Amino acid sequence: MTYDQIAWLPLTAGLTLAGLIVSFFVWRRRGTAAGLRGVAWSLLPLAAYLIGAIQLLWTFGTAIAHFASSFVFSQRVWAGIIVLGVAIVLFVVSGSLRGRALRRATARGHLWRARNRARRSAPARARPAGWMTTCSGTRPRCCGGTGFADGSPAHVGAG
Repeated sequence: MTYDQIAWLPLTAGLTLAGLIVSFFVWRRRGTAAGLRGVAWSLLPLAAYLIGAIQLLWTFGTAIAHFASSFVFSQRVWAGIIVLGVAIVLFVVSGSLRGRALRRATARGHLWRARNRARRSAPARARPAGWMTTCSGTRPRCCGGTGFADGSPAHVGAG
């Protein structure tokens, strides 16, 4: 059956009319908000017909059906699916092997030793003169404990 063989206007108008009737009863039973929501849903089939969305959906549906029918009977497509499945299995297996190797290295302490060696061999970060590291980051070094280099008093913790 093709798109042109179906009388879409009477079909969508009938769906809209049935939806409006149901919406009327919903409006009376459950209130204005539910009734208006029902009216909105009821108008969608007619709007879809008027803007041409039904023909778009019909074309989309037939394209999917054609793809699925060629998919079922094509050996080339099945070969592609098998190759895709093998690739996915290899990704999963390689990820689990890598995770297992990292867990073993961590359990034996190899990872910890490697990180410590890297930290010890790396040169300390250079900081400009007059700066020191504190627990909250870097701050200007205080002069003689009385304040900052400009002579102002140090207000530690003032915020």
